[in-house]
Amino acid sequence: MASESKAVIYAAMGGNLLIAVTKFIAAGITGSSAMLSEGIHSVVDTGNQGLLLLGMKRAKRPADAKFPFGYGKEVYFWSFVVAMLIFSIGAGVSLYEGIAHVMHPEPMSSPMINYIVLGLGILFEGASWAFALHQFRKTKGKWSYVEAVQRGKDPSLFMVVFEDSAALLGLFIALLGVMLSQWTGNPVFDGVASIIIGLILAGTAIWLAIETKGLLIGESANSRVVEGIRRQADDEPLIEAVHEVLTMHMGPDFILVNISVRFDREATAEQIEQVVVKLDRAIKAEFEEVKRIFVEAESARGIDSGRAEHQPGQ
Repeated sequence: MASESKAVIYAAMGGNLLIAVTKFIAAGITGSSAMLSEGIHSVVDTGNQGLLLLGMKRAKRPADAKFPFGYGKEVYFWSFVVAMLIFSIGAGVSLYEGIAHVMHPEPMSSPMINYIVLGLGILFEGASWAFALHQFRKTKGKWSYVEAVQRGKDPSLFMVVFEDSAALLGLFIALLGVMLSQWTGNPVFDGVASIIIGLILAGTAIWLAIETKGLLIGESANSRVVEGIRRQADDEPLIEAVHEVLTMHMGPDFILVNISVRFDREATAEQIEQVVVKLDRAIKAEFEEVKRIFVEAESARGIDSGRAEHQPGQ
């Protein structure tokens, strides 16, 4: 998963950097507001992908006394920062430029340069989008695209898909704005295109922020994982009842599990320990993302009577 996410991010970063340079050159020559907005958009996307890579790198740091469950949530934090940057810088500047050019329209010069740059941008951005979408399809399985985003635990992958989608849509809108401005002789269409691009970026940023917020504050594992853990606990003969299965994603590939169960009253301490060890190994074998498991024993009245955790190597 991490290698696929990195490949997608590197591909998007390289494409956005090249596109940003050409867009700014074209904006400087033609004075196009939509082209300037698109250049800013590409710069923000390039920086965002750098932040996603930073988050992935920092998330790999080993656990320590201060962060005993590791730094996996760094990915979620930097993904949230990316969403805020898209909203504040990408959308904000695009809206400002668009409104300014609508209020004070200026005619474009050399519109053919805009067509060339936008055409190249659509080509490069489309290639990056197709690669990101291909990787996303491989990870989403049978889920729909919306479900995959809502249930996905690795925001670095779906964020690139949506960034590229917004970028590609923005390029087509910028192209339409340039064409209408040239055909009608009214430069206001160029400013309107910039405003629409800003609104697209704002909507994308808000959706991404909502999706990453749950992961950042502590989202549970998918229902398939929770039900699988409960099933394995229910299958143990010495476990009479499974009260709670609490899970939390500490990172895209790190699930923390706390299981509250009631053991058979006749079970000895040694038998209970064997069940805990067996359950730990079985759950981790089925779900590789599960890294830490706590088993909490409760009495028939629900009063805590003990807690056990199986450590690797025991």
